[in-house]
Amino acid sequence: MRGIKNIHRAIDSPIDDLITYRAMPTQSIDYIDPFLFLNHHGPQQYNPNNRGLPFGPHPHKGFETLTFIFKGDLVHWDTGGGKNKINEGGIQWMTAGKGLVHAEISSDDFKKNGGLVEIIQLWLNLPAKHKLTEPGYIGLQKDKIPVARLNNGNININVISGNFDSVTGPIKPLTDIEIASIEMKKGGVYNTSIDEAKNILLYIVNGKVEVNNKTATMHNLIEFNNDGKEIVIKAMEDSLLLLGYGTPFNEPILARGPFVMNNMGEIRQAYMDYQSGKMGRWEEF
Repeated sequence: MRGIKNIHRAIDSPIDDLITYRAMPTQSIDYIDPFLFLNHHGPQQYNPNNRGLPFGPHPHKGFETLTFIFKGDLVHWDTGGGKNKINEGGIQWMTAGKGLVHAEISSDDFKKNGGLVEIIQLWLNLPAKHKLTEPGYIGLQKDKIPVARLNNGNININVISGNFDSVTGPIKPLTDIEIASIEMKKGGVYNTSIDEAKNILLYIVNGKVEVNNKTATMHNLIEFNNDGKEIVIKAMEDSLLLLGYGTPFNEPILARGPFVMNNMGEIRQAYMDYQSGKMGRWEEF
């Protein structure tokens, strides 16, 4: 079995009136290369006639975002031309690349009627050779995400990218990141083997599991060593997990606000690109 280096607990980090737990970066962990940032919003009940999610227009450059909409909905649009509404169970994959401006808000129906929200956003680094790639966006509803069903129906793996138990995800990343959300019923057991050279992201969205003989619960981020291949996850109660892995880039990482580059000169250029309108001007979009 692969050894567990640490189990980190996400910190309470609300954004406006939105319940948010940040799993990384925190004081105990900066990142798991190439996974940079994980925010877990909700679960939170919104009343009718609410303001919705607080993520108005803002820029990004140098990385990709993967957003899971577990409850509620999310309306996305950006200066690269991407626009749609993703409902419960869907995902969004956005390549910021050389830079764009986007917004992620609740639909008018949700703001009028209210409802339950639970969303996770994960930032995925891009290597230096891809940081200036053209921006892109893909939004997928739940019925477009293939599912690997295992362990006599106790495990459903919603495959986003890569291959899980002979099911291939619809997203084709610029790197070798493979990632899925995993629904486990109590008593379910999931065994997998991951190349020891790859770094693993395992986050417990809800529930309680045993991972390689150690217990982890909601808001726990598991940090593994690179000393083995086998991962064994046992559900001690109904649980939902995120599991991803990829080859680390081992490049300098410099993050300043919404930009992730390799050095300060590139960060300064990102701010100049945004301020000069090279990422698109929102008022013209």
